[in-house]
Amino acid sequence: MRIVPVELGINSYKIFIGNALGQEIVSFCQNSSFSHNGLIITDTNVGPRYGQWLQQLLHQGGICAGIYEIPAGESSKSLAMAERLFTECIEMGLDRKSPVFALGGGVVGDLAGFVAASYMRGVPFVQVPTSLLAQVDSSVGGKVAVNHALGKNLIGAFYQPKAVFMDLDTLKTLPGREICTGLGEIIKYGIIYDKEFFRYLEENMEAAASLENQAAMYMTARSCEIKAEVVSQDEKELGLRAILNFGHTAAHAIEKNTGYSRYNHGEAVAIGMVCAAYISQALGMIAPDTAARVISLIESLHLPVRAEGCTVDMLYKDIFHDKKTVGGKVNWILMEDIGSVTGRKDVPEQVVREAMSRIIVS
Repeated sequence: MRIVPVELGINSYKIFIGNALGQEIVSFCQNSSFSHNGLIITDTNVGPRYGQWLQQLLHQGGICAGIYEIPAGESSKSLAMAERLFTECIEMGLDRKSPVFALGGGVVGDLAGFVAASYMRGVPFVQVPTSLLAQVDSSVGGKVAVNHALGKNLIGAFYQPKAVFMDLDTLKTLPGREICTGLGEIIKYGIIYDKEFFRYLEENMEAAASLENQAAMYMTARSCEIKAEVVSQDEKELGLRAILNFGHTAAHAIEKNTGYSRYNHGEAVAIGMVCAAYISQALGMIAPDTAARVISLIESLHLPVRAEGCTVDMLYKDIFHDKKTVGGKVNWILMEDIGSVTGRKDVPEQVVREAMSRIIVS
């Protein structure tokens, strides 16, 4: 087992990564100051497979937890669904020390965290991510949110979990497409922070793509270490943390343009990273062969590099609805090299449009 600390003063917590983490979850609950009733929020894909497993572990730890299954998919990450969950919390009689456990992927984690942050002005929150994407990205760092019709993650908060339990055994039941979407975020960490990690992915593509256990342990732990280091320095995205948004500006526009249904998040991020690489190259920040390495690794790990169902005009319009846009200025996170990125707010419209034209299927 690997333990990655996230150092945030009184909001510090630990990420537990390994196989068969049941006893760790039981011990954590036994040593907590939680109330004896709680809630597990999961979805219709994960709940039938792992809901009772977690419920029984919590019972061993002294917590009687109900299970609420939301419909699987991005459409559940809404204020309407949050309201249903608030009603469930009230009807269950949850109090300020009643824990909310997020069991599932990024949608479940974001929604459950938003509910935990808001109910009674904040109740304990624990992440049990079961997808590779959630394990390496959304379950770490404390960003919780729901979507709005005009944009993704526009309504939310920074709210840190009490702990994160990443049981690698849950990855064994992931469909191949879900593995690939997690690899999209993993590639991002190499690009923004660690060129040796990027090289590891280039040299171990087969083990990475098949989630061989040692590779899964290393990729998950290293991704979490990078994110934890960044978040520890900048919890509320006032500076350094913005580098974690590499690829996400175009990605969020692609997701919105395609109704949050054609591409999952990691696939959209992969295409968004290609867009950012093209912009970086056009501005003379990186050489063409550096951009080519990024595109080659993305393609080799079975991720898309171009989007269908989008237009340049719509993509360009939607980047201004992104929550990272301030005062009408888009803060593009762009490459200086593999392992190093920086923010730019002065990217000419024509450069952006040209890059977008290269990432869409006309």
